[in-house]
Amino acid sequence: MNIIGITFALLALFSWGFGDFLIQKTARKFGDWITLFYITAFGSIIIFPFITEDLSVLVGSGNGLFVLLAASCLILFGALFEFEAFRVGRLSAIEPILALEVPVTVGLATYVIREHLGLTQTILIIALILGVVLVSIKSFHHLKSISLEAGVLYAGLATIAMGFVNFLFAIGSRATSPLLINWFTSIFIAIVALIYLASTKQLGQITGDWKKNKHLILGVGFVDNLAWVAYSYSTTYIPIAIATSVSEAYIAFAAILGVVLNKETLRAHQVFGIVLAVVSVIALSAITAQ
Repeated sequence: MNIIGITFALLALFSWGFGDFLIQKTARKFGDWITLFYITAFGSIIIFPFITEDLSVLVGSGNGLFVLLAASCLILFGALFEFEAFRVGRLSAIEPILALEVPVTVGLATYVIREHLGLTQTILIIALILGVVLVSIKSFHHLKSISLEAGVLYAGLATIAMGFVNFLFAIGSRATSPLLINWFTSIFIAIVALIYLASTKQLGQITGDWKKNKHLILGVGFVDNLAWVAYSYSTTYIPIAIATSVSEAYIAFAAILGVVLNKETLRAHQVFGIVLAVVSVIALSAITAQ
């Protein structure tokens, strides 16, 4: 069964890698709240037919409902903190902090539900995290004044929030179902976003943007929701620490896409980080799938 979990984790990795490009493009075109609404509205509609029978389970599961509500609130705040960090801060200072959500999730899985990993798996996860951090760091020169950077506080809050979100998605997927937690969080955030857009008189922009950019909206909605569903399923087959570490290596994959699609240039330490992350993912996947 481990091979199924690894397959889902790898699917999440590639989906989030492509999703980064689409989310950035969508957010720049429509704004944060409208992008958030499009993604979650898509998930709410597409997933609903598959979770109708699970709704009765949700009503009778007090702990499961609490986990879903907590995950919904945290992912909303985490996304907003992350958007704000990128808005006011520099990528070179923000991305290395956001990459540290993996150890937050791994720590929660280790100390809260006592998931234990083998020595080799632990070493590979540490190597993978190091590789992802190296990819995220554009220049070590910028790290000298990182504590003074605008947006660092928001990035730190986003990192903690998303680390908890990863953990709660895994716990919620096991307590209810992977599709149910994704639908619940999507409908929750879509409603909140809709209320915000109504209060700021931006509802008209939703239909206008939809008519002009259907393909982009459908693309970002599909890829981002696929990533979260795949991650959720992976945590029901393999340890949370491994599912999170493998899927979060999308940062290295996104860097590769940046070189291929955008002709971006990487520094030597970033290339080393990509190699370290890719080798670690392959080795971790091979060992876990056995």
